[in-house]
Amino acid sequence: MSKRDPVQWLKYVVLLFASFIVLFPPYVVVVNSFKRDTEGSDPLGLPASFLNFDNFRTVIERTHLLNSFSNTAVIIVLTLLGNVILGTMMAYCLGRLDFKGKKLVLGAFLLATVIPTITTQVVVFSVIKWLGLYNSLYAPVVLFIGADVIQIYIYLQFIRNIPYELDESAMMDGASLFRIYGSIIFPLLGPATATLIILKSINVYNELYIPFLYMPKTKLAVVSTSIMRFASNNQAQWGYICALILLIMIPTVVLYLFLQRYIFSGVTNGAVKG
Repeated sequence: MSKRDPVQWLKYVVLLFASFIVLFPPYVVVVNSFKRDTEGSDPLGLPASFLNFDNFRTVIERTHLLNSFSNTAVIIVLTLLGNVILGTMMAYCLGRLDFKGKKLVLGAFLLATVIPTITTQVVVFSVIKWLGLYNSLYAPVVLFIGADVIQIYIYLQFIRNIPYELDESAMMDGASLFRIYGSIIFPLLGPATATLIILKSINVYNELYIPFLYMPKTKLAVVSTSIMRFASNNQAQWGYICALILLIMIPTVVLYLFLQRYIFSGVTNGAVKG
């Protein structure tokens, strides 16, 4: 690289600026999670000691964080079971079978993605109350299992890469469609399922709006809504909020670091055919 090449220098400036934008929020969260109330109001200053864990102890006791993690885990597990079963079956039908209205079904999924979620909330809320699921862990599960075009897209990309000759061979041996799905297609969709589990788990884990609206009971709090206990219309306890955010970030960061290669391979698989 030439030292006088302005284009190369511009690239580094842009990258440094982008890195600063990404790293600035985590920095603010980390430094403020270790501060006491008496350490001033400067959000960018370093704490007096990084060994002060009072904020962490307080938020764990006041939010019953273990119960929140338990509620979150139940929602994630039930959601993933529903997503995997329904997603693989629907992608199998759309990717392998020909039937009337197939394009209409695909179009309906795409249409659902462009409708603003907020415009349907009144109807959705009425349906959840009519089903008797309001103030229960099943309300977000039902909503998270609902139409998700991302999971359909991921499974369809993988199914299209599975040779159709496998289906034909199984049909010649007398296998039914359910047998082909259960014995051939579903096991071969393992990488796609791993990708879906990662993406969906992080999405459900981070969701704040649905649990806050449909589960106002204190004992049904999840990790995301636990943060709301330290914020009101008049003030926010930033030391506690930052400590809780840091605790909540740990599982997702660990999950992402260990399984990130499955995310990229799953999303891009089938995007380019040789």
